[in-house]
Amino acid sequence: MILNGVVIRDSFAEAFPMAGTRLLVTADTTRWAHTAAASMTGFATSVIGCGCEAAIERALSPEETPDGRPGYSVLIFAMSLKDLKKVVPLRAGQCVLTSPTSACYSGLDGGTAVPLGRALRYFGDGHQISKSIGGRRFWRVPVMEGEFVCDEVVGSTTAAVGGGNFLILARSRPAALAAAEAAVAAMAKVEGAIMPFPGGVVRSGSKVGAKYAGMIASTNDAYCPTLRGVSRSALPQEVESVLEIVIDGLCEADVAASMRAGISAVCDLGAAAGVVAVDAGNYGGNLGPFHFKLRELMAAPAQQ
Repeated sequence: MILNGVVIRDSFAEAFPMAGTRLLVTADTTRWAHTAAASMTGFATSVIGCGCEAAIERALSPEETPDGRPGYSVLIFAMSLKDLKKVVPLRAGQCVLTSPTSACYSGLDGGTAVPLGRALRYFGDGHQISKSIGGRRFWRVPVMEGEFVCDEVVGSTTAAVGGGNFLILARSRPAALAAAEAAVAAMAKVEGAIMPFPGGVVRSGSKVGAKYAGMIASTNDAYCPTLRGVSRSALPQEVESVLEIVIDGLCEADVAASMRAGISAVCDLGAAAGVVAVDAGNYGGNLGPFHFKLRELMAAPAQQ
């Protein structure tokens, strides 16, 4: 398959099940809402070293938030509900509770309850109070600036999918970066999915295993242009730079929609912009049960 001169390789992205949730972070101003949300999602690129994967999903208008203030929706993913129950109150307590004028609410209904105020209320040292509104329990925790308001629990899903991905193979580093930036901009419009790595882009794609003991992942040498001739390369001779985009979503369809949007943006730039091909990372189907086949994905109608 060739789209606008870009080869869509006959490959698939291999993804795996995760537990996930959505939090709504608000504040008196957009600036402080973003500060709290960005802090909450820091150091959350990969479960390999960070314990969770998280990022800002989108900005929220005052009409979309429980308290009528500006905010941001945040998605957090972990390998299990047990892990999710650990990281959510930890990140909210360290990054949202501490941020001026902030509040934190559940943005996902149903599933297993993940503690939020149920855990953070103890910071109030006995002065915290709760109130039920419409069957939903909130906690008000006194702080020096005023009070921190949050839901007692947040909803969750075990239908989340992590590790969706695609690789951009380009003739130069500027061409790869421009294509990746265009992809991320398009993917940011897809709700229910995030790109957890810095700016949504990964320069250091990995493979499972390594020659050194204790390393569970190492550089994906087959896609490193500087190792062409040293390792078994998967790159055409004209490719000088490769960037990867990794996607997590609340469900399989969200990941598929995000991938389709990103790859379409890359192909819209086309071969004239230095893009050679689009590929994907997989482990022979042995890592995860979700296989996003690139050619099938791009041949499917956009609304699916």
